[in-house]
Amino acid sequence: MQQENQIEVLNDLIRINNDRIEGYRKAAEQLKDERSTLIPVFDKLQAESQTNTIDLKDEVLRLGGDPDEGTTTGGKIYRAWMDVKATFGGDNPASVLMSCEGGEDAAKRAYNSAIESGDLGDSLSIVMSQRDAQLLSHDQIKMLRDQYNG
Repeated sequence: MQQENQIEVLNDLIRINNDRIEGYRKAAEQLKDERSTLIPVFDKLQAESQTNTIDLKDEVLRLGGDPDEGTTTGGKIYRAWMDVKATFGGDNPASVLMSCEGGEDAAKRAYNSAIESGDLGDSLSIVMSQRDAQLLSHDQIKMLRDQYNG
């Protein structure tokens, strides 16, 4: 049972990272006509989530589970990036960054919920490392949002 819970939580984190990949792809698409300096930041954050997803899938496979390929249409931890993706209202950097910050807030909650669940077993260190990197990404998006709102 513990292992099933561990796999479920890891799959939830795979889905939130898939949402981040899709969210940052959409953010870059929104700003592509501006030749925005934000696009390399969005590309970096997509790559971070792709690496997270690979590592999480490896953990699920190691535990004998089937890694999830989808986004957060299911899962018990968090579904907020899907909502964020639907709210890209404007195509100006400040509004896109505000939407991204909301998504990062959701990812932060998802990682914290996963850690607090007590279901991660020997996957805890990987998830904590990803969470720490995600917190830095969150702070970077927040700083950029503040600059563009400045």
